[in-house]
Amino acid sequence: MNTTPQPDPRDRPARLTVGVIGAGRVGPALAASLQLAGHRPVAVSAVSERSRRRAAELLPDVPVLPPAEVLERSDLVLLTVPDDALPGLVSGLAETGSVRPGQLLVHTSGRYGARVLDPALRAGALPLALHPAMTFTGTPVDVQRLAGCSFGVTAPEELRLAAEALVIEMGGEPEWIAEENRPLYHAALALGANHLVTLVAQAMDLLRTAGVSAPDRMLGPLLGAALDNALRSGDAALTGPVARGDAGTVAAHVTELRRHAPQTVAGYLAMARATADRALAHGLLKPELAEDLLGVLADGTDGTEGDAR
Repeated sequence: MNTTPQPDPRDRPARLTVGVIGAGRVGPALAASLQLAGHRPVAVSAVSERSRRRAAELLPDVPVLPPAEVLERSDLVLLTVPDDALPGLVSGLAETGSVRPGQLLVHTSGRYGARVLDPALRAGALPLALHPAMTFTGTPVDVQRLAGCSFGVTAPEELRLAAEALVIEMGGEPEWIAEENRPLYHAALALGANHLVTLVAQAMDLLRTAGVSAPDRMLGPLLGAALDNALRSGDAALTGPVARGDAGTVAAHVTELRRHAPQTVAGYLAMARATADRALAHGLLKPELAEDLLGVLADGTDGTEGDAR
């Protein structure tokens, strides 16, 4: 074990001054991570009281300033606003002359690549798209979770090394995403992560209705194993009544869901159909069983689907 004392990052000479526009859950965590790498956060823009508290917790002693002043003080600016607000923000900053030539402008949107920063590029900024493939809580634990986190990186070729270096300094793993593939890349992450939260929350609600006192404790080992198996084996990890072709069990599920949680039926049927298609395509679901199963899933939409929405 190496027992040599490690230098405190605060003792290193700061290389870049860092500003944050949009103190949501992502920006302060990235700035705090860059601070650990020797950079110096100098300004943050925050509007709501919650975002101000978040900035104060993750970036203590960093002043809250208007966006134009954040740019004025910073060599590297993190634009961490909602996707739909990003184009207007970039255009507005460029039109007001806030952007400086040579300034690194980094956005964290998964949807957009570097082209959304074109107005700032024309003003001389250096555009980078660095999207952390991580869900954020807005607390200090996010900084720890960045270790080993993949980042979707898109930038002009001449800035590729700089973009990848920043990701590595934050403890992440750069993954290059072509400009035209950003929406598909982001859709994949949303499908896997955002919808997972909905599925888990629905499953916990149903278990409570069934009388389970600790649904989180029941689901934890099961879902952990299912996720691990899926990441290791893909479709070969499919199990359960749909993959087995147990049409009667699936019909019973639909009946009970209609009785106790009709708002979940449409999602159950959609996921069951997708599971059946994948299981059939990969030889897990026997064709002779698929017909009855698909009939149950089709019948689930007849006449009463409107009640399930």
